[in-house]
Amino acid sequence: MNVVVDNLEFDLSKAYDLVVGKLEGWLETAIGMLPNLVLAILTLIVFFVIGKLVRKAVNRLLHKVTDNKTIIDLLETIVGVLIIGIGIFAALSILNLDGTVKSLLAGAGIVGLALGFAFQDIAANLISGILLSMRHPFGKGDIIESHDYYGYVQRISLRNTVIKTPQGQFVYIPNKVIYENPFINYTKNFERRVDLDIGVSYADDHEKAKRVAIEAVEGIDSYNKDREIELFYTGIGGSTFNYTIRFWVDFRKNPDYLAARSDAIIAIGKAYEKNDIDMSYPIRTLDFGVKGGVKLDDMLRGFTTNGNGDSRNEGDGG
Repeated sequence: MNVVVDNLEFDLSKAYDLVVGKLEGWLETAIGMLPNLVLAILTLIVFFVIGKLVRKAVNRLLHKVTDNKTIIDLLETIVGVLIIGIGIFAALSILNLDGTVKSLLAGAGIVGLALGFAFQDIAANLISGILLSMRHPFGKGDIIESHDYYGYVQRISLRNTVIKTPQGQFVYIPNKVIYENPFINYTKNFERRVDLDIGVSYADDHEKAKRVAIEAVEGIDSYNKDREIELFYTGIGGSTFNYTIRFWVDFRKNPDYLAARSDAIIAIGKAYEKNDIDMSYPIRTLDFGVKGGVKLDDMLRGFTTNGNGDSRNEGDGG
């Protein structure tokens, strides 16, 4: 029994010495690394302060480029995280934890590569949204057309551009689609040209028709008097001489264009009626007979009505 107790006391003493030795070793290491630890903490504090200053500078700079708060906040956060990350890696290097730094960098690279493949469409839309906000080819309230969708820009998010069609529907267009394809901004320069295709009959005086049409458009209030009205005959149709009249209007919203076009059509129609100018309707020729080429009066001449009201062809001999 005494032997067992002695062995137990020996094991406890050995374990105690081992633990104390480890703690003393760690304490000596900590004391030896204390200057580096203080320097690493100071490094983190310095990079944290630098990060805040750089974020403020980036915020001011981006406000000169874009008004999109979402994009500004995102880029500001990315810059801040990058600076803090550099500070962390610098602090680990000061603590002689180069192996940890390499492992973190390798892990970050692998994770970044995996995320890049998994979310490449999202990333493309995100980057396109940032570029659209910085280049600012259109803004909120502008009227654009992209991929056959026409409407007012409501907002540019990190992933989509939202437009509202004149019929009231909201369309979400991926930023990548807009950035990589042609689109039209109708309100960039606040003016738009109205093109009207009109035809007048063969028999009319076409020089007079041109003059009357231009004078009619000059009489509407919505046309831009600083821009010349243009009229060009474009061809000869089945029953008309055809022309296109073009004039400019101030354009900030869709009714500006529609109202001007409507007023011009009404004004030209009234002016032509007043000046006896005919906007002729299409003429159709009908051929009668089994083989065609027979005039209507010749067809009628070949039929008579008997006393009973029955119709018969005189050429039948019956």
